[in-house]
Amino acid sequence: MPSRNSGGAITRRCSCRNPETGKNYGKSCPKLKNRRHGTWSIRHELTNRPDGTRREFRRSGFESSNDAKEEINKVRALLAIPDEDDPAGHEAISNMLEECAKKKEPLPDYEETRRRLAAGQALNPKMTVAEWLDTWLAGKKRLRKGGQSRYETDIRVHLKPHLGEVRLDKLSVPHLDRMFDAINEKNIEIQEQNDQRRAALKELQTIPWKGVENRARRKWMKASIEQMPPYRRITSISTQQHIKATIRAALNTAIAQRVIPNYNPAEHVELQPGTKPKALIWTTERVAQWRETGNKPSPVMVWTPEQTGQFLDHISGSRLEMMWRLIAFRGLRRGEACGPRWVDHDYKNAALYIATQLVQDGWEVLEGEPKTNGGIRAVALDAETNEGLKLHKEGQDAARREWGPAWQETGRIFTEEDGSLLHPGKVSDLFDRLVSEAGLPPIRLHDLRHGAATLMLAAGVDIKVVSETLGHSDSRITRDVYQSVLDDLARAAAEAVVKLVPRAPGAVLSAIEHRTQRVVPTVGAESGCTCTCTCGAAPRTPLTA
Repeated sequence: MPSRNSGGAITRRCSCRNPETGKNYGKSCPKLKNRRHGTWSIRHELTNRPDGTRREFRRSGFESSNDAKEEINKVRALLAIPDEDDPAGHEAISNMLEECAKKKEPLPDYEETRRRLAAGQALNPKMTVAEWLDTWLAGKKRLRKGGQSRYETDIRVHLKPHLGEVRLDKLSVPHLDRMFDAINEKNIEIQEQNDQRRAALKELQTIPWKGVENRARRKWMKASIEQMPPYRRITSISTQQHIKATIRAALNTAIAQRVIPNYNPAEHVELQPGTKPKALIWTTERVAQWRETGNKPSPVMVWTPEQTGQFLDHISGSRLEMMWRLIAFRGLRRGEACGPRWVDHDYKNAALYIATQLVQDGWEVLEGEPKTNGGIRAVALDAETNEGLKLHKEGQDAARREWGPAWQETGRIFTEEDGSLLHPGKVSDLFDRLVSEAGLPPIRLHDLRHGAATLMLAAGVDIKVVSETLGHSDSRITRDVYQSVLDDLARAAAEAVVKLVPRAPGAVLSAIEHRTQRVVPTVGAESGCTCTCTCGAAPRTPLTA
């Protein structure tokens, strides 16, 4: 029997069935006269949904009417928290109660709910980190595809597995510390497994092919290697810094939207500083060391002008010669070099406008804007490059006629042989092969862009102009990346300054020899020059004990 009062109802029912029909008695069960028979349930009207549909808070399974009354009184108290003229507050409370009923969770504390509503915070205190990260990432609609993918990777690979089940409002510095400790422990495991696989492969190469025993041993070694985990990359310091930046940004948004109190634990996590590798030039000594050991002095290496010239000579006359030239002299990024359109080439004013790029998402190629706002720029062209692009267009027109209907019209300056889009990943692979064919020390394709900066700096171009040409958002980025190159140029400038001052032949060396030939005077010597040279210096006062 239902017990009705303002804004809700309490009902009692049982699960007894009619033995004749097999159907549930429902409200007609004869045993319901006994107040201890059956269970009690409640329902209470909530504010309509935004689309106008009705909804109720329902809950059942109470053993007594008193338990049911206590629960429905809590519902009424929560619904009474917002003022009558606060429709947004009433909707928030109703949303919270609907979610509680759906997930069969206990009703939230009255005082805590009142405090959260007054502070404008989310009323669901049990939102997990995983739930918030999904909500936060879904709201990042203005991100470029690359940035979106990077955030998604951080969340999927690291943040959710380690922190996903933690309540958002309970997330603390120790939680984050444990996550990064676990990442570093995994790094050690990966390095050990990589070393083990590397050692096994090295041992396999030492086993001769001939002989029954050797063949059996090689077969066993190959089977063992197949059982080993494949080579994997560790989570580097710079990647850990990016993971920290991702969770920090997500928590800052939660604070701004008053989902959590004004405290961001990610701000207080201490990691090893991630330092970007500096660009080093392939000097004669570094090339010799690389040929001897196979080790690069730095992940970021830059060719000398002579080495760059050797590469350009090697690819002279190839279909993509002008693309390599633009990267080598004007510092285009890989996607920017793959993406320019003929409408972006201003032959009259010798300029190429960088307004689009081709980016790689997985293996899919997408068109997007340049990496930064500073990436949208006009790049001045030298006369040879400008004319080269004109000749390249004539060659492309001839290829279009040759391919006929099979030609794919993309409007791009640099394409595959059939006119289709270049794949950035394939361009990098092609560059590696060309470098090897040319017999040059290895650099990445992106390092060819670094080489362009080096050439401009060596030519005395102002660093602000270099920064704008490269598409950096700030010249400080240029100075930071190429500091070691600037140091080399500073030393060259120091030599140039010294050469401006004329000196007598051998005067500097004579002075240096004079200083290096002095000896410690004998204690008690009476007088005279204490050096062993024939400098004709005046007698010196002897040292005394």
